[in-house]
Amino acid sequence: MVAGAAAEVVAWRVVAAGRRSVWVVMGLVLPIMGAVALVVRMPVAAEGVDTASAITVGAGTGIALYVATRGFVAIARGWDTFTRQTSETYGPRSEMPYRLLLPLAVLAVVGEELFWRGLFQERIALEAGAAGGAALTWFAFVGVNVASASLPIVAGAIVGGALWAGLAAWSGGVFASVASHGIWTLLMLALPPAEGRDP
Repeated sequence: MVAGAAAEVVAWRVVAAGRRSVWVVMGLVLPIMGAVALVVRMPVAAEGVDTASAITVGAGTGIALYVATRGFVAIARGWDTFTRQTSETYGPRSEMPYRLLLPLAVLAVVGEELFWRGLFQERIALEAGAAGGAALTWFAFVGVNVASASLPIVAGAIVGGALWAGLAAWSGGVFASVASHGIWTLLMLALPPAEGRDP
């Protein structure tokens, strides 16, 4: 688990240094982390609720998070650093064809959820309980994302990380958090809250 978190920190530092696009780096590193997590521990889909409820609630929270994100970005438009970094995060995707970006984004989301909520949180919860596992996973997730040196990424980790850890604790599995994180990410790519993809 420590090695996976460290790998994500290194990946964020590479992105922060401007050496590679966030979509390329995370589109490769996060799926590898997810694959390793699958080998270490097969994740639970949804133990506390039925699968349909987990996916439905997850998707609904993903949409709600997207609406909240757009609202926050609109309010923060006067914050030059935040606005610039948001554009830098979602602007570079125009360099990559959408047919390549979409599968990379899906693989990255699934990989990240398999590692953080499917492996990390479940392991911590064995000792700390469901609430403790969610809280400690959220804290570690935010800490790793601080390495991005990007205000929008850290803000997303703080709010999204809390939501996805909470969904995993509530549902007893990863389907709810994957649905939420996935819907939010796809909406952020399709309709970014900053200047981004050219039509």
